[in-house]
Amino acid sequence: MSKSEFAVIKTGGKQYKVSEGDVIKIAKVSDDKKVGDTLVFDEVLLRDDGTTTTLGAPMIVGSKVSGELIEIGRAKKVLAVRYKSKSRTFIRRGHRQDFFKVKVIKIA
Repeated sequence: MSKSEFAVIKTGGKQYKVSEGDVIKIAKVSDDKKVGDTLVFDEVLLRDDGTTTTLGAPMIVGSKVSGELIEIGRAKKVLAVRYKSKSRTFIRRGHRQDFFKVKVIKIA
């Protein structure tokens, strides 16, 4: 494993460029996971080991990225405000997104 090895994975409708040892923050996958569990991402779009690059069409068959769940939390509150002048309309809603913090262990 060289430091230049990386992969592009897809989870939660987003794509992430990851290397071994990276810590990424992703959208919550499921409710039955707890801290210390292993997550396997099998939707690998691209893999580069420093000398060769493999592109998927759209996914690379048989390639997986493993990670360890290190934190479960909720992001800071995001406020959505709707205001209309002269009509006494003011609506404010808050939202906190659930997230998983995952440490990438192995790219295979």
